[in-house]
Amino acid sequence: MTQNRSKEIFETLPVPRALREMAVPTVFSQLIILIYNLADTFFVGRTNNPYMVAGASLILPVFNICLSLAGLTGVGGGALLSRLLGENRADEAKKVAAFSFYFSIGITGVFSLGMLLFMQPILTLLGAGENTFLYAKQYSFCVIVLGGIPTVLSNVMSNLLRSAGYSKKAGFGITMGGLVNIALDPLFMFLIMPKGDEMLGVGVATLISNCLSCVYFLIVIYRKRNVSPVTVSMKAGLPEKRSVASIFNVGVPSAITTLLFDIDYVIIDKLMVAYGDISLAAVGIVLKAERLPLNVGIGICQGMMPLVAYNYASGDHRRMRHIIRFSLKVGLIIGVASVALYEIFSKQIIQAFIGEAQTVALGTDFLHIRVLATPLMFISFFTVFVFQGFGKGNISLFLGVTRWLAFNIPMLFLLNAVFGMYGIVWSQVTADTLTVLLSAFVYFRYMKKKMEVRE
Repeated sequence: MTQNRSKEIFETLPVPRALREMAVPTVFSQLIILIYNLADTFFVGRTNNPYMVAGASLILPVFNICLSLAGLTGVGGGALLSRLLGENRADEAKKVAAFSFYFSIGITGVFSLGMLLFMQPILTLLGAGENTFLYAKQYSFCVIVLGGIPTVLSNVMSNLLRSAGYSKKAGFGITMGGLVNIALDPLFMFLIMPKGDEMLGVGVATLISNCLSCVYFLIVIYRKRNVSPVTVSMKAGLPEKRSVASIFNVGVPSAITTLLFDIDYVIIDKLMVAYGDISLAAVGIVLKAERLPLNVGIGICQGMMPLVAYNYASGDHRRMRHIIRFSLKVGLIIGVASVALYEIFSKQIIQAFIGEAQTVALGTDFLHIRVLATPLMFISFFTVFVFQGFGKGNISLFLGVTRWLAFNIPMLFLLNAVFGMYGIVWSQVTADTLTVLLSAFVYFRYMKKKMEVRE
C-alpha cells in the first residue's frame, strides 16, 4: 500500500469501503485469535491430564496482564498516530511509533524479568500446588519469560500499522501467528516432546508462533519505511512531552479496562463454583461461545478507531460522524443476528463442546440468557473505542471503570445474592443496559458541547 492509498482510505474512500478495508482483516484476525485460544485448551485436554489443564489455566491471569501491556503503547500510540496523520504531522507520528515500540520492549522486559525472578511465589499465589507447579512453570517460562516481549511487540506493531492504514498487513501478521500456533501445538506436544512434557510443547509452540509474528511485522515496517510513518528507528527522535502524555492518556485506560474485563470472568467462575461442577462447566462453555460475536465486534471497533481518530484530528467531522454511525449500524446488525442464531442453535453450540446431558441442558439455558447482552456489549466497547479515537482517555477510562466496577462486578454479587445461580447469568444483560444508557448520555453530551464550541 502506498502513502496515497493510505490517505485515500482515511479521507476519500466511501465510508462502507473504508470500514471494510480496515475492519475485515481485523475481524478475521480476532476470530483466529479466538480459535487458537480454544485450540490450546483442546490439545492440552487431549492429554487427559487434569493437572496439566489446571497448570495452563493458572497462568491465564498473568498472561492477560502481559497482553494488557500492549494496550499502553499499542492502543494509546496507535490512536495518537492516526490523529497526527490527520493533522499532517508525519514526523511527530514517526517519533510516537518509535517511542511506542521501545517503551513496550522496556516495560515488558521488566515484567518478564520479574516473572523469572519471582516465579515460585507468583505461581504459589495463583494456586499452583505439588501436582500443577511444574506444568505452570514450563508454560510461563516459555510464554511470559521468553515470549513476553515478542507477544507484546506483535500486538503493538499490529496496532501501529493499522492506525497508519495498513490493516491488511496488521491482520495478516496476527492471523499467521495464530495459524502457526495451531499447527505447531500437536507437533511439539505429541511428536517432538517426550510423553509428560506436553505442556512444554504447548509453550514452545506459542513462543515460536509469536516470534514469527514479531519478525513478520519488523520486515513489513522495514519494507514500508519510505512510505509509512511506522518506524522502529531511533533516529526518529523523541516525541513531544504532550505526545507522550497523550499516549498514556489513552493507553492506561485501555490496559485497565482490559484487566477489569478479565477479572469479571474470574469472578463469574468463582461465584458459580458454589453451585457445583456442572454449573461451573456450563458457564465456562458459555463464556467461550459468546466470545465469537464479541470478537467480531471488537474487530469492527479496532478497524473503525483509526478512521475516527484521523478525521477527528483533520477536522472532517462530517465524515467522522458518518464512520461512527455506519460502524455502529454494522456492529448492531451482527449483534442482533448473533442473538437470533444463538437462540435457535444454542443446544447445538453447547453440544459442540460437551456431550454430557445435564451440562448441555444447563449450558443451553445460560446461553439463551447471556447472548441477549451481545448488542449491548458491542455498544459498550464501541463507545470506549470512539473516545479513544478522540484522544479522550479520561472519558474512556470513566466509561470502562464505571462499566466494570460500578455496574458489572457489583451486579454479579447483587443478583447472585438475590436470585442465585441464574442471577449470575442475568448480570451481564442488566449491567450492560445501564452501561449503554450511560454511554449514550456521555457521547451525546460530548458531541453537543463540541458543536457549541464550533459555533
